[in-house]
Amino acid sequence: MGFFSFLVKLKFYKHLGIAIVLSVILYGATFVFLNIFTRHDRTILIPDLYGSTLSGVKNENLTNEFEIIITDSIYDITKEKGTIIQQNPLPYSKVKKHRKIYLTVVAGITEKILMPDLVDLSLRQALGTLETVGLQVGYLDYTQHFAENAVLEQVFRGEIIKSDTLIEKRSRIDLVLGTGNSGKKTTVPFLIGKRQRNAIKLINYSSFNIGKEYFLDGNDTTNARIYKQEPAWDSDSLLNHGDFVNLWYRSELDFDFVEFLESLKPDTLNTDTLMIDEDDFENIDFDFE
Repeated sequence: MGFFSFLVKLKFYKHLGIAIVLSVILYGATFVFLNIFTRHDRTILIPDLYGSTLSGVKNENLTNEFEIIITDSIYDITKEKGTIIQQNPLPYSKVKKHRKIYLTVVAGITEKILMPDLVDLSLRQALGTLETVGLQVGYLDYTQHFAENAVLEQVFRGEIIKSDTLIEKRSRIDLVLGTGNSGKKTTVPFLIGKRQRNAIKLINYSSFNIGKEYFLDGNDTTNARIYKQEPAWDSDSLLNHGDFVNLWYRSELDFDFVEFLESLKPDTLNTDTLMIDEDDFENIDFDFE
């Protein structure tokens, strides 16, 4: 009957039908299995975990939906220990269930350093040393002494702290300084447009303390710049060492500081007296002549 004689046999078509049915079943089973295994088109949003604690994450049963992995911890005295400060993937990313979330948290044990010896240093030297070793300046307390702006005592939490004492990094150190015998007063520095960190540094270097701070557009320190200061830089009043300077902030996202400073420029801005530093203004381009 030749090579193609099997085509007329019923047995051939029976086996062919069985093979087709099995192939369809196998394909369907494979598709269903892959759909279940890969959770195709079934995603969930990753919540914003910034500021949460690990215990809070567990209490919200997020560990049932995600695999939480701590990849790093950093020291930050300004934030509560154990709080989350970074996450990957980012908040509100769409992922599949049981996706791994990598977190960076604030270390439970704060890094400690040796307290430097600031006694007999000038205020400028002491402030530079504190910044270098990772400590912060607290209150500048002036007392009658012939050595103007010389550090007489270094104080931590109301007690004199000796050099080489272990202390938590970023702790605030108060300084007792001499007033000098001249009794001279100091002008208030120009602070408008400066960021908080730079403004505070300039106030301290000018022998003053930070007074009250008001954030008019919320507590967003990242985009906040000085909108108002008291006493004003153009006032006739001179301050004693240790006096307070109050600050008002506006967000550069909601307020045009370039236009504001231009409005002040004709009568008040003078580069010889305002100590303007280009780094203080970062993304704002000012032209002071």
